Formats: sequence, structure tokens, C-alpha cells
Amino acid sequence: MATTQATTDTAGGVLPAVPGAPQRGGGVEREFTVKARSQRQQIVRRFFHNKIGMTGLVIFVLLLAFGFLGPLLTGVDYATQNKNEQSVPPGTAGYLLGSDAIGRDLMAGIMTGVQRSLFIVVLFVVIAFPLGLLVGALAGYFGTWVDSVLMRLVDLILTVPLLVVLIVVASNFPGSRTPLGVGIILGLFGWLDLARIVRSQFLSLREKEYVEAAHAMGASSSRIIFKHLIPNTLGSLIVWTTLAAATAITLEAALTYLGFGVNGANQTSLGRLVSDGVQAASTRPWLFYFPGLALLIIVLSINLIGDGIRDAFDPSNRRVRA
Repeated sequence: MATTQATTDTAGGVLPAVPGAPQRGGGVEREFTVKARSQRQQIVRRFFHNKIGMTGLVIFVLLLAFGFLGPLLTGVDYATQNKNEQSVPPGTAGYLLGSDAIGRDLMAGIMTGVQRSLFIVVLFVVIAFPLGLLVGALAGYFGTWVDSVLMRLVDLILTVPLLVVLIVVASNFPGSRTPLGVGIILGLFGWLDLARIVRSQFLSLREKEYVEAAHAMGASSSRIIFKHLIPNTLGSLIVWTTLAAATAITLEAALTYLGFGVNGANQTSLGRLVSDGVQAASTRPWLFYFPGLALLIIVLSINLIGDGIRDAFDPSNRRVRA
């Protein structure tokens, strides 16, 4: 019976389909191909499918829009004082989040504070990132006495808490109590952890086969460092940048609260708003809680972005198919 069926099928022209072979009607069977993705595309794909990271990114973008586009839409300047509207509560006409003791709009102050705090973060990263990368790369790649000298210097500075170092420096330079000065101080002393991270990465990577092959081909040390080693530490560098940015905002707020941060009549930041609002928290709580909430949200969003980036660079993360 089976033999008869097979003979009938063959005689009737029903043959097994062969991939790529022409079929009746002139058609060709389609082949399924999988397009290979580069490592960068895989990382971006994993990040965009990371709910935690995307949540932080959306919140951070909304804060950017609030801080930089808000003043353009409202047209309110934080420096403008209204003696007839001093310490008005939230919801008052023209003062959605209330006003302070001299009649300045608190919402405009928070917008300006977001701008100044992000300026401090950018300045901190611009200074601390190259310093930490340079020291860590030299120590990890060359080793021997270079590693010993640089790491002992880092260990010496780390023996003193960072906040204490910042207070000592800020107290000796009163003119630095501006967003520019605070950002520079944070950057000059905020690279130590990055140096240790880069050093540990370089100590491992310099033993890899491709580095030995580059040495054998006569590549210079600078080419090996910039062409082969730094690109392979990019994940750790980006994660450090996001997490250190959140730390910089917190340190600025702590310095300002202690009286060594942003100060002056025309200077403000989220930390300065929180510091000023503490004194009136019992009678005018909106002056403390609204800036504090903005500070909390911006730090939380940056940390969530950092967690998402860390998961995206983790090759063992299989929650999203690459």
C-alpha cells in the first residue's frame, strides 16, 4: 500500500522541495536568512528592551525638557522678585509651586536648579573622566614602578573621605562656591574610583592574545592602549560615568547644605534650593519638599540609566535575544 502511494506521488510529479530549486510556475522557494548584528547593535538592542533603563531614560529626558524648555515656555525668570507675592503656597495664581520669602517663583527656581546641577555634572565628567582614564591606563598597562607610584598616590588620597577633602578645598577657596567652581573641585578629586577600575581592566586585557599579537607586529604602546584596550573597557567607562554623575549631584547637594557649595545671591542649584528650604520646612514645606523631590528624581533616573547600560554590556544577559 505504501509502495503504491509513493509510486503514485512520484508519477504524479509530486517531488520533495529542494531549497533554492525552481518549482512549477517559475517560482523559487524562499530561504530564511538571519542578519548578523554587530556588538554595538546588540548592546543598543538590549538597552532599549531593558525596562529599568528605559524608564530612567524617559524620566531623565522629561527632566531635561522641564529644566531647559520650561523657562522658554513660561517666560518666568527666577531672579524676578515680587514683594506682593512672598511665601505664597502652591496653587496660587501664577505660582504653581508657590514662592519663597522674597517673592521668587519656586518652579522657575527648580528649572534653573536643574540646569545648574546638570552643568556641574557635565563639568565633573569632563575633568574626572580623562584624569581617571589616564592614571588607570598608565598603571595597568605599564605596571612595575609606574603602577606602584600611581596606585599609592590614589590610595593615599582615598584614606581621607572625599567629602572631607572637598570641604577643605572649598573652605580655602571661597571664590569657588559657584556652579563652575564646585564642578571643577568635584572633577579634580572624583577620578580615583575610575582609575582603579581602568587599572584592573588593563591588567587583565594586556595578557590577551590580540595584545601580544599587536606587540609582535611592532605596534606602539599608545596605539595598543587607544586602539585595543580602551575600546574593550568602554562598557565599564560608560557605567562609571552614569553612576558617578548621580554621585556628583549628591555631593554638590551635601556641600551646599554644609555651607561649602553653591552660594551667592544670584547662584542656585538643586542643592542650594534644598539647603535654603530646610530652614523653612516647618512653616513653608513646599520650599524644601519640591526641590528635594526634583533632586531625588534626577539622581534616581541617572542610576536607572546606569543599571540599564550595565545590563546591556553584560554578555551573560539573555533576557533579550541579540
